[in-house]
Amino acid sequence: MSSYIKRPNRALQLYAVLFLIVLYVPVLFIPLFSFNDSIYVRFPLQGVTLKWYGELWTREPVWNALWNSVKVGLVVSVISTVLGVMAARAITRTQMRGKGALVTFIMMPLVIPGIIFGVALLVLLSRLGVPLSLYTVGLGHLIICLPFAVATLLPRFEGFDPSMEEASADLGENGWWTFWRVTFPMVMPGIVASLLLTFTISFDEFIMAFFLTGTDPTLPMYIWGQLRFPKEFPSVLAMAALILFVSFALVFVAQWIGRKGLEEQE
Repeated sequence: MSSYIKRPNRALQLYAVLFLIVLYVPVLFIPLFSFNDSIYVRFPLQGVTLKWYGELWTREPVWNALWNSVKVGLVVSVISTVLGVMAARAITRTQMRGKGALVTFIMMPLVIPGIIFGVALLVLLSRLGVPLSLYTVGLGHLIICLPFAVATLLPRFEGFDPSMEEASADLGENGWWTFWRVTFPMVMPGIVASLLLTFTISFDEFIMAFFLTGTDPTLPMYIWGQLRFPKEFPSVLAMAALILFVSFALVFVAQWIGRKGLEEQE
């Protein structure tokens, strides 16, 4: 047995630390300045206060925009996850020509800038005479979230033995009951992870909402509109800090559930 011990790559570790610093340190200034006692962003802070968070509870437009984002996020997460389950099962359980091209086509929104999809959908909907509303925002978010759902669910369908489904069929169960009694419990962690991840992506998405929002703004659109008013900026920072916290929590839970599901399948 070889006594060679693999040494850690110091250069790679240093790169990872620098990458995390560049990525997250600017974001961490948002919750820091949300406690500033001044309406202007200054460092060091003029004082520490929670009044900007308190103001959020008295603003009806904030809650309306929040509810709009929650409604769109819930609907989009459910639809994208259902479509993702069907796509992932079809990709992993059926023999078809052009499977690689199909997967590439599904994943294209991950690499194509969202502004292109936003402009294309806006032109198409305007040509069809479809008014802009939360439904059009949901359609745009669905295009973005579906690849994430498929990418989350594919490893779960590939990770368990298909002979379990075959055994259920041999015992007389049809395809529908085989899915609910065998497949669904096995991929449940992936489904939960997909729901949480796609909801977070839809809730935070701005570019599609910018092009497709009608008279009912989502929360990111409301924040964008408030940036024009300096007096509203501290409350916007407080709102952004809360969104950051909730988003990080949801993504962390989604990743934890996903990893736990893979470990159980192994």
